[in-house]
Amino acid sequence: MAAIDSPPEFSGKQHPELSPVTTPKANIFVKELSRRARKRLLVHFLALDERDRLLRFGTKLSDELIQRYVENLDFSRDKIFGVYDRKLRLLGVGHLAFAPRDTVPNMKAVTTKERIAEYGVSVSSAARGMGVGTRLFQRAAIHCRNADIDTLYMHCLSSNKVMMHIAKKAGMTIHRDYGEADAYLKLPPANPASVIAEAMQEQAATLDYTLKANVRAALKWFNNLPGKKRH
Repeated sequence: MAAIDSPPEFSGKQHPELSPVTTPKANIFVKELSRRARKRLLVHFLALDERDRLLRFGTKLSDELIQRYVENLDFSRDKIFGVYDRKLRLLGVGHLAFAPRDTVPNMKAVTTKERIAEYGVSVSSAARGMGVGTRLFQRAAIHCRNADIDTLYMHCLSSNKVMMHIAKKAGMTIHRDYGEADAYLKLPPANPASVIAEAMQEQAATLDYTLKANVRAALKWFNNLPGKKRH
C-alpha cells in the first residue's frame, strides 16, 4: 500500500525533472471509471455550485448543459478517474482528454509526440483539503507516462487557486494571459516501476470500491429484514 500513499514516480530524487507533489493527508483510492459510473458523475457535477462550475469548465454551465456533457463523455477515447466515499458518492473526478498535438497551438514546440493529454478536475466542497485533487492529478500523470504521452496540459482560470497550487507543486510551466492560464508538465518516459505502480493503484481502488459496495449491500439487506425498525 506504500505505493498508493507515496508514488515513487513522483519522488524528486528519482525524477529530478518533476517537483514533489504534496502528499495527501489520508489513504485516497483513485479508480478508473467506466460507463456504469455515468449517473454518479452526473450527481457529482450537478452538486457543484456556480463558482465551482466556472472553475471546472471555464463557464457557469446550466444543469441541462452538464447533463449533456456527461451524456457525451467518451470512455473509450478518454480516461476518467474518480474517488468514492463510503456511500459510493464521487468526491472528486479527473478527466484526461487525449488530442492531437496540433489542436493546441501552444504545445507544438513543447513535444514531438503525436498526442497530448488535457486534464480537468473537480472536487466536491465536502472533500476540500483532503488531498483528493492531488491524488487524482498523480494518477492522471502516471497514466500519461504509461500511455507514451510526455506532456500533460491544463487550461484554467488564473483565479482557480486549487489548480494553480497543484500545477506549481507538480513543477508545471504556467503561462497566464487575460485571466486564463495554460500549464503543462513534461513527464518522464514509462518504466517498469511506473507500470507496476499504476496497476497496483487500480487494483487497490477496485478492492476498496468492492468492499464499500458490499458493505452498502449488506446494510441495505439488514435494514430490509422483517420487523426491523425504521429510523
